[in-house]
Amino acid sequence: MAYELYYWNGIQGRGEFVRLALEEAQADYIDVARLSGPGMGTAAMLELMRSKHEPHIAFAPPFLRDGDLIVSHVANILFYLGPKLGLAPGDERLRYLANGLQLTITDLVAEVHDTHHPIATSLYYADQKEAAKARSAAFISERIPKFLGYFEKVLRQNPKGSSQIVGDKLSYVDLSLFQVVEGLRYAFPKAMKAYAGNYPGLAALHDAVPKRPNVSAYLRSDRRLAFNEDGIFRHYPELDLMP
Repeated sequence: MAYELYYWNGIQGRGEFVRLALEEAQADYIDVARLSGPGMGTAAMLELMRSKHEPHIAFAPPFLRDGDLIVSHVANILFYLGPKLGLAPGDERLRYLANGLQLTITDLVAEVHDTHHPIATSLYYADQKEAAKARSAAFISERIPKFLGYFEKVLRQNPKGSSQIVGDKLSYVDLSLFQVVEGLRYAFPKAMKAYAGNYPGLAALHDAVPKRPNVSAYLRSDRRLAFNEDGIFRHYPELDLMP
């Protein structure tokens, strides 16, 4: 039975971290909200979220359905899928380390979102632009170096080599780090211009991921949506300040 991925249609967003893992593993999955027909589309996702009978409803997408099991939250989904897809370390202790790294990525993604919506998600960006400028300036000068510096250090100190961030082979965390760098380079091209010199290990990991055949095929397909200003990573030139 195919995995069912539920996420908003039209954006990469948080769902993209799950898609990259499914695509790398060539897993059989259905991107429910992007399809039409009975039981498909955004309406079907919302109906499931609002169900008065489903015992384990998700608070928000993304969530994954595997048979009668519903798993929500990106890090939790990848913690569940990783061993099944061959994208998690075989050592149970390292699987917890991978999960911790993915949770740190979750924190980073939340902070990215807050650069353009620092006051309330219910307000338009135009309604909070001045606050967004201040939030973005702090994010660029303080938070990007803190997060990327941490991931660079973990890569460098991996006992199994710095080609991957945990264990001795590619994991879902590596795929997620690729997406993080892609997103940051889209949202803040000026601020990220010199990132490769500051974080060479992370840059090498980022450059290696799209060379993988399955990822490469996905990135060239129409299943990979372009970044846009409805997603998590948004490019507003006025927020892209030099660090």
